Amino acid sequence: MTSPESRTDLFHDYSLGIAYDEMFEAPGQPRPHYRALYRRLQSLSPEEFRRRKTMTELSMLQDGVGFTVYRQEEGIERVWPMDPVPRIIPAREWKHIEAGLVQRLTALNLFLKDIYHDQLILRDRIIDPALIYQGTFFRREFMGATVPRDIYVHVCGTDLIRNDAGEYLVLEDNCRTPSGVSYMLQNRQVLKRVFPQLFEQYDVRVTDDYTAALLDVLKYIAPGGRSDPTIVLLSPGIYNSAYFEHTFLAQRMGIELVEGRDLVIDQNRVYMRTTRGLEPVDVIYRRIDDDFLDPLTFRPDSTLGVPGLVNAYRAGQVALANSIGTGIADDKGIYPFVPDMIRYYLKQDAILPNVETFRPLVPSHRSHVLANLDKLVVKTVNESGGYGMLIGPASTARQREEFRDYVQNRPRDFIAQPVIQLSVHPTFVDGDRLEGRHLDLRPFILCGEKITIVPGALTRVALPRGSLVVNSSQGGGSKDTWVLANGDE
Repeated sequence: MTSPESRTDLFHDYSLGIAYDEMFEAPGQPRPHYRALYRRLQSLSPEEFRRRKTMTELSMLQDGVGFTVYRQEEGIERVWPMDPVPRIIPAREWKHIEAGLVQRLTALNLFLKDIYHDQLILRDRIIDPALIYQGTFFRREFMGATVPRDIYVHVCGTDLIRNDAGEYLVLEDNCRTPSGVSYMLQNRQVLKRVFPQLFEQYDVRVTDDYTAALLDVLKYIAPGGRSDPTIVLLSPGIYNSAYFEHTFLAQRMGIELVEGRDLVIDQNRVYMRTTRGLEPVDVIYRRIDDDFLDPLTFRPDSTLGVPGLVNAYRAGQVALANSIGTGIADDKGIYPFVPDMIRYYLKQDAILPNVETFRPLVPSHRSHVLANLDKLVVKTVNESGGYGMLIGPASTARQREEFRDYVQNRPRDFIAQPVIQLSVHPTFVDGDRLEGRHLDLRPFILCGEKITIVPGALTRVALPRGSLVVNSSQGGGSKDTWVLANGDE
């Protein structure tokens, strides 16, 4: 075994497996849009790359870019992990992704308006009404409520993966309080700072416009079309895992970061406590889930929300992004029906297909799931962050038995999907080489006067060899995502 110092090629142990490789189309043959990056990486020694990786970590640390992992009762603050090898998406591919995401969010917003009002999709039996009414995040309290400009989901983070043929599939939609966009923006800034040479031969589209675009959306939904509305970002506080993102976005947009205790309701009008007295608030970008938003309507034990906020919202005195009740649209039990929604509301076929999904509520599906627990991924419909999940091939007999009982006793609470070998990308490991690691893609979609997708995304990467779990809370990392400006390169 040679020492790391004697190895001069970062790709010396790189091998292709059955998964789609983002960089290589054959051993030693990079795809056209990766050729310049491949040549640049080949010119670097492991020592030089290790230095850049260390600079990346120090830069994240100095910028205070972190997240919290909750283990038992303890919260562990960690520096945001970023791999310096960027993921590259050609212009043609991005155009396809963009069209699919615009179509999908359009249908999801139409679906939410429908189920909280006329419920035509239920009347026509496209979706079983019981699926909606039994959904944890369906808010009966919100039936008939009018929302500003009929937009329910203003910020959506949709997770995409690629199968072994390189086809983009939708893994899930995040329609409540999606997180991660600050890490997408920070990854770009850090990579420019520590590795500017990588950008020299590429025309990479900028992502800096995101916060300006988000601010435009928030202004657009202000009650009464107020031209200069007061906007705040409502955070659960410093102990929330995404608190860095809350402060980051508030600072970039130039709006106040508030907690529930900073707001008060008077005659259905929302006010912010300031040193100058109470100031009216028009729009709230909330990063608190429905359950904790208003103790008078939802959980009475919540100290995070604002008593009376729901009534103020229903009265049209304040706008919320995202709206109350959007969680039913990202319930994994509803996810299999999104292509049906697209056909029903838009009279189109889905541009981005779903992953094949089995629903244990259907007897034939349940039999298949129970007979193949060792081969499938079983997910709890309302969990996120990689929790509440069984990855069959990596599971123990005891874990499979536990999930067997869960699925049999609570079939509405689970779905199952085949194990898909997520695409892989060269990632720096063990301080001396690049190896393929599985990853996904989370673009962020904004819906205001029009639907906007900033040309970039959060690429999350599973750092342990063979792992398919990309969530940072489960040991995953991230990469800067480059969308190229033109051509297929």
